[in-house]
Amino acid sequence: MKLNATKLFPLISQLSAYDRTKFTSDLIAAVVVTIMLIPQSLAYAILAGLPPQYGLYASILPLVAYALLGSSTTLAVGPVAVASIMTASALAQVTSAGLIDYVGGAVLLALLVGIMTLAMGLARFGFVANFLSHSVVAGFITASGLLIALSQIRHILGVDASGSTFVDMAAALWRAWPDVHWITLAIGVGSILFLVLARRHASHLITATGLSQPVAQKLARVAPVIGVVVTILLVALLSLDAKGVKIVGQIPPGFGTFSWPDLNLQAVKALLLPAFFIAIIGYVESVSVGRTLAAKRQEKVDPNQELIALGSANIASGLAGAFPVTGGFARSVVNFDAGAQTQFAGLFTAIGIAVAAFFLTEYLFYLPIAMLAATIVVAVMSLVDFGILRQAWRLSKADFIAVSATILVTLLHGVEAGVASGIIASVLLHLYHTSTPHIAEIGLMPNSEHFRNIRHYRVLEHTALVFIRIDESLIFSNAAYLEDWILSRASQNSETRHIVLHFGAVNTVDLTAIEMLFEVNDALFKRNISLSLAEVKVPVKCILTKAGFWDQLSGEQYLSAFAAYQALATED
Repeated sequence: MKLNATKLFPLISQLSAYDRTKFTSDLIAAVVVTIMLIPQSLAYAILAGLPPQYGLYASILPLVAYALLGSSTTLAVGPVAVASIMTASALAQVTSAGLIDYVGGAVLLALLVGIMTLAMGLARFGFVANFLSHSVVAGFITASGLLIALSQIRHILGVDASGSTFVDMAAALWRAWPDVHWITLAIGVGSILFLVLARRHASHLITATGLSQPVAQKLARVAPVIGVVVTILLVALLSLDAKGVKIVGQIPPGFGTFSWPDLNLQAVKALLLPAFFIAIIGYVESVSVGRTLAAKRQEKVDPNQELIALGSANIASGLAGAFPVTGGFARSVVNFDAGAQTQFAGLFTAIGIAVAAFFLTEYLFYLPIAMLAATIVVAVMSLVDFGILRQAWRLSKADFIAVSATILVTLLHGVEAGVASGIIASVLLHLYHTSTPHIAEIGLMPNSEHFRNIRHYRVLEHTALVFIRIDESLIFSNAAYLEDWILSRASQNSETRHIVLHFGAVNTVDLTAIEMLFEVNDALFKRNISLSLAEVKVPVKCILTKAGFWDQLSGEQYLSAFAAYQALATED
C-alpha cells in the first residue's frame, strides 16, 4: 500500500498556503499558550505525584509529535488534570507494591498509553469514542474534577493528608485541620481569589484602559503568570520558606534524561488496565475538544489520525521521561482564541517551553506549592458540571441513573473504578436503548400517501389492517421485545387480518432477529393474519433473501407503505 505522506503528516498540507499572516498568528498564539502552560505544566506534574519539572518535559516532545501528526489545527496537547490524577492513582498501586519506582512507572505508563492508542489508530478504531456516552463521560469528568480539587486542598492548607476516594480525602483533611499552616493557607486562598477574579473580570479591566477586546482577552489569559511572579516574590522577600511554606525548590534545567524503566512483567500487567483507561478517556476528551473547535472553522477532525497523533505524543512523552498526555480543553481554547491557524503554533509552543526549561527554571525556586494547587483547583472547577444531572433527569431517566452511578462510583471508589463504571454504564445504556426501540402503530393521513403515528395524528381507520413502524435496526437485544409487541397488538383486535411492518428505519437484521421474524410469521399465520413488509432497504432485503425468509412470508413485500395499503385495504 502506497504511503500518503500528506495524510500521515497533515502539517505538510498546510505548508503551501502558509504565509506571513499565519506565521504571525501562530507565533502570537504560541506565546500566549506558552505563558499559560508553564505554571499549568508544573501544577499537573505535582498532581500526578511527580516533581514539577516533569510537567515541562511532558510539554515539549509531545507537542512536536502532535503538531506533525494531528488533524486538528488548534488542539493543544500536554498534561491535563484528569489524565494526571489517573496517573497518580495507577502509580500509587504499583509503587506501593514495590513493582517499580515512581518515575519509571510514569514513563512505562506513558509508553503503554502511547502504544495502545497508536495501535488503535493504525487499526482504525476511531469509532470507539462513539461507544462512550457523552453524558456518562461528563459525569465522570465532573466527579474527577471534584476529586482533583479536593486532592489539592492539602497543599492549600499546608498539611499532610492523602486518600484515593472523596471520603478518604475529606476524612484525612478533617483530621489534619488542627495542623493547618496559616501562611500557606493565606497564599493558597489569595491565589484562588486572584485567579477567579482575573478569569471573570481581567478582560473588562484591561478593556477599560483603551485596549481592544481581543487584545484584552489575550492578556487576561496570562493572569496566572502574574500570580506566579507575585507569590514567588512574596516567598523570596519575606523568607516564607523558612517559616514553613512549601516551595518548588531546585528544578534541573533542560529536557531531562530518559532512562528506560526497570521493566518487569508484573509492573506491565499491573499498568495495562490503567493505561487502557487513560488512553480511552484521553482520546474521548481530546477528540471532543478537537471536533468542537474544528466545527467553528468548518474543519474536520479525523478520529483515526487523532489516535495515531495522541499515541505518538504519549510515546514521545515516555521518551522524554515524562507521563501520559492528551489534548487539553483549557489550553486548546486559549490556543484557538489567541488566533492559532495551524499546528505550527504547537511547534512554536514546544520551542517556548524548551527555552523556559533551559533558562527560566532557576527563577521558579521560590514558587509556593500552594500557588500551583490553586491553579489546579480553579482550572478543574470549570470541569464540574452538575447541570448534566438536571438535563439527564429531564430528558432520560436511564441516562440519569447511568450518570449518577458514574459520579458516585468515581467519588467513592476512585478514578479507575469510575472509568470502568462509566464504560459499563455506556454499554448498558446502549443495550437498553437498542433493546427497547421506538415502535409505532401508523396510519394513512387523509388525502395523502403519508403515514403517521396514530397517537398523534388523525388517520384513516381500517380494522382489518395494522401498520407497525420499527425505528431501529433489528438485533439480538431487541428481537424478543419486538416479537412481544407485534403479537400483543395482534391479540387486541379479533378483526385484524393483515399486519404490515414498515422497515424504512431498519438498516440491518442479525440472526436472532431473522429467527424472530420467522416465528412471528408462523404465529400470525396460525391466527389467520398475514405478515407483510414494506419499504425494505436493499441490504436488509439481501440478508432476508439469503435466509429464505421471502419464501416463507405469509404476506407480500411492498415497495411502499402506501402500496401495501392500496393492495390490502381493498380486500374483502
